[in-house]
Amino acid sequence: MAASSQLLAAAPNERLFRRTEASHFIRATWNMPCSPGTLAKYAVIGGGPAFLKAGNVPLYPESALREWAEGRMSRLVRSTSELQPAGA
Repeated sequence: MAASSQLLAAAPNERLFRRTEASHFIRATWNMPCSPGTLAKYAVIGGGPAFLKAGNVPLYPESALREWAEGRMSRLVRSTSELQPAGA
């Protein structure tokens, strides 16, 4: 099954965001900087949220945006030193 089919099969009624809406959703939900240009760059080089294509239009499922944004967040810490890898 293709990745796009897997995304749609997982949540057939899930809201799909265009790139500008997706960046607004990320900023509003997680207060994380994210521009449409950043999402466009990640669509080319990788590392961004999963998306579908409808012709030339990228569509981002809400679950993919949530998974991507949550994956970029650190755990809750009291000091930045807690984020250093062991032995560093």
